[in-house]
Amino acid sequence: MPNSNIRLIIEKNIPFVKGLLDEYATIQYLAPEDITPTAVRECDGLMIRTRTRCDDALLAKSEVKMIATATIGTDHIDLDYCAGRSITVVNAPGCNAPAVAQYVFASLLHTVNRPLAAHTIAVVGVGHVGSIVARWAKGFDMKVMLCDPFRQEAEGGDEWYSLDEVAAKADIITFHTPLTREGAHPTFHMADADFFAKCRRMPVIINTARGPVIDTAALKEAKRLGQVGPLVIDCWENEPAIDLELLASTAIATPHIAGYSAEGKKRASQMALDAITTFFMLPRVSVEGEIPPAPAVTVSKADVLATYDPVAETKALKAHPEDFEKMRNTYSLRTEVPEGHDPL
Repeated sequence: MPNSNIRLIIEKNIPFVKGLLDEYATIQYLAPEDITPTAVRECDGLMIRTRTRCDDALLAKSEVKMIATATIGTDHIDLDYCAGRSITVVNAPGCNAPAVAQYVFASLLHTVNRPLAAHTIAVVGVGHVGSIVARWAKGFDMKVMLCDPFRQEAEGGDEWYSLDEVAAKADIITFHTPLTREGAHPTFHMADADFFAKCRRMPVIINTARGPVIDTAALKEAKRLGQVGPLVIDCWENEPAIDLELLASTAIATPHIAGYSAEGKKRASQMALDAITTFFMLPRVSVEGEIPPAPAVTVSKADVLATYDPVAETKALKAHPEDFEKMRNTYSLRTEVPEGHDPL
């Protein structure tokens, strides 16, 4: 029998978790739109994704003590509010990093005409995802520019580039930052009209970070003016009500699924489960199947192309942008790129 003293709500679209905790707690599996102030009022813990905004409006009259988000980001959670209410928040850093890197290179291989080695790629945000993208890019003999002011200030060295240098020198600019609006280096609209005006090589622009990292209006104007080249957009402002003009101008357009690998989802679900069971002192439970312990060190172009093709998804989204959320929630999880090398 479940422990009725512990009441949990789990977002029903989180894969690999259903039934694992039912023996130990009272569980409700709800769609994101059904996770309401009324639903959470007598709830002790939440397991959510980015579609659930956790703030005063949702939590003010609740008994929630703990939130586990099966995502890398936490910008959908008011962390200051939760801290003030002594609500523990745990996320899943790095869970889908290999899948996002897979998305970046699959998109590039379907977008650029010259060999990858002929391009300079700028990685803006060199965390879990950006580090893999940079490593794989070097494996493809690309010139890599690293832009991460936090790491630059912490580590020093001369391998770092400013955003102005990125704009001036890069053929490809890929964003892998969290979304922040305050602090020393906020990322909200970091790619704005001023940034695009400084672009000199009509770079490919890739956003697999968060939609508001890029100013949509500025990007559309930059595309119209020829300041940027092909656009690869997975994260959009105002999702799921995405900008249709921007959608029409993209080379690759997907419904925020860059990190949607089976392995990444298993990592995220396991991290969320571990957070829940640790906090509420429940027995540990495990998702079914193996979880790769680490991403590939190097990958081959053939394996990238064999494991993911974003073109069909682009056609589907452009044909039916109103189905953005449906496509995201019913996505067929892909496999990550295995370890491999291109033949000499």
